[in-house]
Amino acid sequence: MQAVVKADIPDAKIAAVLSNKEDAAGLAWAAEHGIETAALNHKHYPDRLSFDRAMMEKIDSYQPDLVLLAGFMRILTPEFCRHYENRLINIHPSLLPAFTGLHTHGRAIEEGCRVAGCTVHFATAELDNGPIIAQGVVPVLDDDTADTLAARVLKVEHQILPQAVADFVSGSLKISGKRVINSRNTTQETHLIA
Repeated sequence: MQAVVKADIPDAKIAAVLSNKEDAAGLAWAAEHGIETAALNHKHYPDRLSFDRAMMEKIDSYQPDLVLLAGFMRILTPEFCRHYENRLINIHPSLLPAFTGLHTHGRAIEEGCRVAGCTVHFATAELDNGPIIAQGVVPVLDDDTADTLAARVLKVEHQILPQAVADFVSGSLKISGKRVINSRNTTQETHLIA
């Protein structure tokens, strides 16, 4: 979220930063930078759908063109995903479709991967399976731990997420099935950081 704010994307206004945790560091950072914040604790709702409906109501009060999931670590209901279809973007710390879900870096190391990375994609009801907007790649080093690999991947996340948001805002992205066509460029970008 901070990388997107700091990118100062033309024609993009960050309307608010929301969280399901009142003590999320991102809320304090956003407030310090003059961005409206709100928190809805998922534990105060009887079930996942009730929470998602409350979150949708809160989000909709800002009338956003795009909802960005940056560090929001909850599985969303199909209703939520349908409500924001084609305008709900997530970043995931693996090269999807490999390693959906949690513990991606450790799993990549355990499987002997020579490269790892991150994926920006449109979120759908199927976990970590929406149309891919961009991916960034880093090498997996022989002495890597899940933490060292995660730190390298995070640097790439901070590059590709703001660019993906800028491409959405500029109208450069078109979804065709599970493929995202980016009119900004005719070749798929790969970001490699050693």
